[in-house]
Amino acid sequence: MKQDYFSSNNIKYIDYKDIEILKKFLNPNGKIMSHKRTGVTSKNQRALTMAVKRARFMGLLPFVAK
Repeated sequence: MKQDYFSSNNIKYIDYKDIEILKKFLNPNGKIMSHKRTGVTSKNQRALTMAVKRARFMGLLPFVAK
């Protein structure tokens, strides 16, 4: 089973401005990968989803990749 990325790197808060980390959890089309693929806990997956959606809304991440 995969280790939770945020727990293993001691990241307490998933920040929407940290797009380099958020990009690791997006597939090439710009969709958010499932927690089964990434190994992230449910709680962190929800926080990750909110962070990605905020970053998209602020224009930091694309809604779809071209």
